[in-house]
Amino acid sequence: MGAPGVSEGAREGGPGASEGARAAHEGILRRQSARESAARTYARALPIVPVRARGLTIEGADGRRYLDCLSGAGTLALGHNHPVVLEAIRRVLDSGAPLHVLDLATPVKDAFTTELFRTLPPEFADRARVQFCGPAGTDAVEAAFKLVRAATGRTGMLAFTGAYHGMTAGALEASGGATEVRVARLPYPQDYRCPFGVGGDRGAELAARWTESVLDDSKSGVPRPAGMILEPVQGEGGVIPAPDAWMRRMREITASRSIPLIADEVQTGVGRTGAFWAVEHSGITPDVMVLSKAIGGSLPLAVVVYRDDLDVWQPGAHAGTFRGNQLAMAAGTATLAYVRENGLAERAGTLGAHLLAQLRKLADEFPCIGDVRGRGLMIGVELVDPEAAPHPAADGPRPAAPELAAAVQRECLRRGLIVELGGRHSSVVRLLPPLTISDEQATAVLDRLADAVGAVARGDSGRGGDGTRGGEGPHGVDSPRGAERPRGADEARHADERRGEGVLRGDGPGLGR
Repeated sequence: MGAPGVSEGAREGGPGASEGARAAHEGILRRQSARESAARTYARALPIVPVRARGLTIEGADGRRYLDCLSGAGTLALGHNHPVVLEAIRRVLDSGAPLHVLDLATPVKDAFTTELFRTLPPEFADRARVQFCGPAGTDAVEAAFKLVRAATGRTGMLAFTGAYHGMTAGALEASGGATEVRVARLPYPQDYRCPFGVGGDRGAELAARWTESVLDDSKSGVPRPAGMILEPVQGEGGVIPAPDAWMRRMREITASRSIPLIADEVQTGVGRTGAFWAVEHSGITPDVMVLSKAIGGSLPLAVVVYRDDLDVWQPGAHAGTFRGNQLAMAAGTATLAYVRENGLAERAGTLGAHLLAQLRKLADEFPCIGDVRGRGLMIGVELVDPEAAPHPAADGPRPAAPELAAAVQRECLRRGLIVELGGRHSSVVRLLPPLTISDEQATAVLDRLADAVGAVARGDSGRGGDGTRGGEGPHGVDSPRGAERPRGADEARHADERRGEGVLRGDGPGLGR
């Protein structure tokens, strides 16, 4: 079935249909701009209109194809429309099962819970309870806060600088951009922009000591909290992996003081970082895990999983109308099982290490790349001002360059690559490809990103392969209009389709077996 407003010729890339397809594409973008809230985000930086997608590939209403390294902000562990996910959804639809059941028990829900518990760290799963809440990760964070406050009788929370836990009021209070602080902030260790100016093991140790001091100093102004929430890898904060030793220290500090530890695995979970759950890298067992994004197999689903002795809620103490999404549970079961059975977490670790190594070589070539970091297929490239003086500290970083990062994102889009920005100043180009990405597709992603960085570094940003300026998009950014044949993009795309055909069919990546 064709996409609305897109002719057959445009879908096949026929030259006779390109004008009409482009007009339909631009019309949809204009209407979105006129009708939707000013709060829209991705639509501003990515002026595309997706009409079809499979695996890593998205096709827009204008007939252009893109490699999607945003993946629904990490939601699409198996990429777009993976066959096992579609089949799971169809089975439920065809079975006549109810699609909305509040929190009643169903075979679909039972299968999801069973598969979820199968993937959890065994020492955690043995004593775990699961709470289905609202359908977004921020709902799970709110539920976790409510849970630990009820269990401990305390109200305060501990969180970390640079954190992101969602957009509802309580989740925002624990995030790095809060304006009214009711949550105590602690330093999150990082090498490149260490808050203590030292980085490495020493910086992580100082961060841990600061945490201990805040908790043990009777005059710190921070009473014993109801819980601590942390991300094993800060995503929106700039793709900053927590050191494993520091994670273990946080576990020791909280356990010895009877403070429940909440691990936010909304973006890091389901194999993204090279382990099924990112806490497994450090070997810690948290008291609470908040899960969303990939666990729904592309559909809205969020849960809180927690130690059984915290389960003090009375019936109805926490609820939600859409906590029983049967289609999401079916899609989630299929996704969790596929990642587990096909070793995609291990694959993410191996391929991610290769990508990081290649990107660090790119950083050696271009001074505007200040740092490359990540874990598994959760990767960040921080752009800096190469002409500015570095921080006075020894080997200090140069100032972040959000304008350069935005330019790289635009140039990537012109070359058919979708990436996200994050970090303190939106200066980090983020890669979150599906776990099913093949080696060949990964090479195409690297080539397009390197080409985009090179264009920005040379001052060629905004120019197409023929040297002409791209058309101005409806959201005030360069649209792909002037780059129907960007340098290298068509060749890479055709190589993707040939060499990555298995992923486009949904057969999974080349696992080296």
